[in-house]
Amino acid sequence: MFHSPILPRVRKRSRAAEVCVPGREEVKFEDVRLYLVERKMGLSRRSFLTQLARSKGFIVEDVLSDVVTHVVSENSHTSSLWAWLKDHGLKNLPNMHVLDISWFTDSMREGRPVAVETRHLIQETSTEASTPPPKATVSQYSCQRRTTIENNNKTFTDAFEVLAESYELNEIEGPCLAFRRAASVLKSLPSAVQSLGATQDLPCLGEHSKAVMKEILQYGHSFEVEKTLSDERYQTLKLFTSVFGVGPKTADKWYRRGLRSFSDVLTDSSIQLNRMQQSGFLHYGDISRAVSKAEARALRSIIDEAVHEITPDAVLALTGGFRRGKEFGHDVDFIVTTPQGGKEETLIPGIINRLTKQGILLFSDYQASTFDMTKLPCHRFEAMDHFAKCFLILRLEGSQVEGGLHAAEGDSRGWRAVRVDLVSPPMDRYAFALLGWTGSRQFERDLRRFARMERNMLLDNHALYDKSKKEFLAATTEKDIFAHLGLEYIEPWQRNA
Repeated sequence: MFHSPILPRVRKRSRAAEVCVPGREEVKFEDVRLYLVERKMGLSRRSFLTQLARSKGFIVEDVLSDVVTHVVSENSHTSSLWAWLKDHGLKNLPNMHVLDISWFTDSMREGRPVAVETRHLIQETSTEASTPPPKATVSQYSCQRRTTIENNNKTFTDAFEVLAESYELNEIEGPCLAFRRAASVLKSLPSAVQSLGATQDLPCLGEHSKAVMKEILQYGHSFEVEKTLSDERYQTLKLFTSVFGVGPKTADKWYRRGLRSFSDVLTDSSIQLNRMQQSGFLHYGDISRAVSKAEARALRSIIDEAVHEITPDAVLALTGGFRRGKEFGHDVDFIVTTPQGGKEETLIPGIINRLTKQGILLFSDYQASTFDMTKLPCHRFEAMDHFAKCFLILRLEGSQVEGGLHAAEGDSRGWRAVRVDLVSPPMDRYAFALLGWTGSRQFERDLRRFARMERNMLLDNHALYDKSKKEFLAATTEKDIFAHLGLEYIEPWQRNA
């Protein structure tokens, strides 16, 4: 906090405390001096959390010294953290609280230093190697779990996802979400579940999920899953919804009419396919096949060149599964925007125009922006946001892809059709859109649920609204959003829930 030069200082402060950002609230907690350990946290996140704490009246020291009372760290390796602290030769180290980031987030939420509890402490121990670590608790929210693409429980999660898909196709939401949550928990575990007893302390595993797991553990497969996979209705709805532009309602309508195959649909003169469905059938062989990471990179180069012809300061980000580290996906998602307010709405039409001139645009469905900040916050989450967007099918040449196309066996055309989605938010909404479009779907669903249930906030692809303060919270990065929610930052490659 800055002091006017004509006023005497009441007490001597460290230089770090005196150079706080101007305009912040005055210090409220004189006896608490924080130091945020940059190791594992990163400079940008540390800077943001420092400003957040100072704005709430905390003193945050820039330098670790004996005046510090509370050391806050995200370093989960206890021995290396304590070794690092001891290297500083601090005389007051035995009297300092060495705390996990959870104490900091609790304090920020309460707006005051909360009491230090055992769960907050990062305690030094000389018996780490011989003493088994306490059993970790698994959060019910996937936004508090780190889930990579490595899945140690694929046998179970594949079974759950078949059942979840079946319920989704039949538009039965409750069991669908239950199986998706159960699968999400198992994906986050560091090892395979070997017995049903090992699931006792895990959240989101109901009796139905455990019954399926019990069958798999006992017989090597689930009878319910096998029955679902052989069910004619499930097979037909799954087939029809694999076509671009065909959703569960249309698939169900065709099934009820007695249609069971693509030829049944295409030879029925009473069925009028829309443009999207026509393209879906026309390019089905290509767009039903997985897209490789190399193909996604090639498409990024094509889109990047097109958008920078329109405006050199454009920002283009690859999102979706590829941003989460996946090697293959069913389509390729991009966010494109520009710092020039309002100009983001002209970007997608400009890109479409350039792709058309190149002769590689096979299909496009452009939807203009309906985003209106005055209509937020929205208490009902909608599957699709209100930014300008376009669903495309592009012709990708094999010569543009490093290592060649991920082509079907026997395909010698030298090109393939690929599904691409573009979304263009205003720059001040970029962080929210990037977070939402990165996924995974379950991660985003839990992030919104956590915001609503644990923080009394509303989060979607457009904004974060604090219902208690009745104000929107600004964010320029995803890390800002996590910090507002009091959550540890989860890297994109750890969001494969």
